[in-house]
Amino acid sequence: MSTPGRLAVFALGLVVVFAAAVGIGRATGPVGPVGPADGREVAHAGDVHSGDGGDDDGGGHGTDAEEPGLPGGLATSQDGYTLELDRTTLRPGTREVAFRITDEHGDAVTDYRVEHERRLHLVAVRRDGTGFQHVHPELGADGTWRVPLDLTPSAWRLIADFAPADTADTGQDDAGLVLGADLLVPGPSDVAPAPPVTRTATVDDYTVTLTGDLVAGDHSTLELTVSRDGVPVTDLQPYLGAFGHLVALREGDLAHLHVHPEEGASGPTVAFTAEVPSAGRYRLHLDFRHDDVVRTASFLLEADHDDH
Repeated sequence: MSTPGRLAVFALGLVVVFAAAVGIGRATGPVGPVGPADGREVAHAGDVHSGDGGDDDGGGHGTDAEEPGLPGGLATSQDGYTLELDRTTLRPGTREVAFRITDEHGDAVTDYRVEHERRLHLVAVRRDGTGFQHVHPELGADGTWRVPLDLTPSAWRLIADFAPADTADTGQDDAGLVLGADLLVPGPSDVAPAPPVTRTATVDDYTVTLTGDLVAGDHSTLELTVSRDGVPVTDLQPYLGAFGHLVALREGDLAHLHVHPEEGASGPTVAFTAEVPSAGRYRLHLDFRHDDVVRTASFLLEADHDDH
């Protein structure tokens, strides 16, 4: 066979392998545990409750489910609601992402409860754990959410955290949903190497230090202390109804846990109570506001089982 012929066969083989991989991914769904053995998502598996909470909502966007420690964002559909992306592939760059939340009848949901000053929170993160963005899309009259995201070539996970207004009639007033969907951004991409455990982050001229440990299946207290040029910051500004906003994502499947600070002062230390469902590595992202600018400090912790 001629050289051009062999190259054509090789290219065709790559296309077939890629198509097979996509098919397998769609068939198997997200990595990691998503619920009971029959594949159903656990009802209201969402955020982890904080302690007293930093706002009137009293803690996380989370849930009073029977198993509050279970993470969210692993399923695209839950409790009759589905996260539907307008496009599942976008070119690299700053692109508008559009999506809808549909109900059991396939109709777009247009009425949401306000949770932590927003009707919907969206987290975008690459599958390798980098590129974290926490944004708040705009809702159109037709039920379509739109928001610009900075997208680099990779496989991305979009995680929507929301509470439909009609769930208030179920008697679970604190119930919320966390759904996830995959977005492909084609192009040359290097997978970022897994970082070591990280307890100190520098953002602009701010340094944030994390103390405390995550214990799988148990409540853990984390304290994050903010300083600026070596001086403790004691005048943090409220952001989303609290003095800090912490998102935890489990490495591997990007299981989502959303925690909020315990009631306290405006700095320099903000304390959080979290409960992670399993041992493993977790990336934590703290949003804090100072001088009217929201900044994000990122960390990585290893959760172990309690030996006692």
